[in-house]
Amino acid sequence: MKRSLIAAVAVCVGTSIGPGTASAGTIAPADVRIVDMMVAESLTGVLGDPANGRKVFANRKKGNCLACHANSDMSEMLFHGEVGPPLDGVAERYDEAFLRALLVNSKAVFEGTIMPAFYVDSATLNRVLPKFQGKTILTAQEVEDVLAYLMTLK
Repeated sequence: MKRSLIAAVAVCVGTSIGPGTASAGTIAPADVRIVDMMVAESLTGVLGDPANGRKVFANRKKGNCLACHANSDMSEMLFHGEVGPPLDGVAERYDEAFLRALLVNSKAVFEGTIMPAFYVDSATLNRVLPKFQGKTILTAQEVEDVLAYLMTLK
């Protein structure tokens, strides 16, 4: 596995936190284990939907990945970021388990990264507004959907 992409592999800065409760068959945020910079198992046991992942990726209130990353596949969208690396070819550089770990909790993969942790229990975070407590930025299925989309970027 290629793991040399540095802390800049940020997958985006989210602007809003959505529901994050785990449903049956879904691994709860507190139960996700990142081992050797990887999360090998699907969070849901269901294949991700790349079309929905593309929507979440571009959604400024969900993934908001374009705030930090350029992505040629979304050339129709304005204002691609330059903080993180371009995501063109990301599926050729990194495997699914590594990218899932970045989406779940980039801070456990790259110390000091500014990339948000998209699927962590807010109890582990600092200064969380009361209305967002107990929630994650993305649901487990949204993480799998964004991952499925990223795996199309070859």
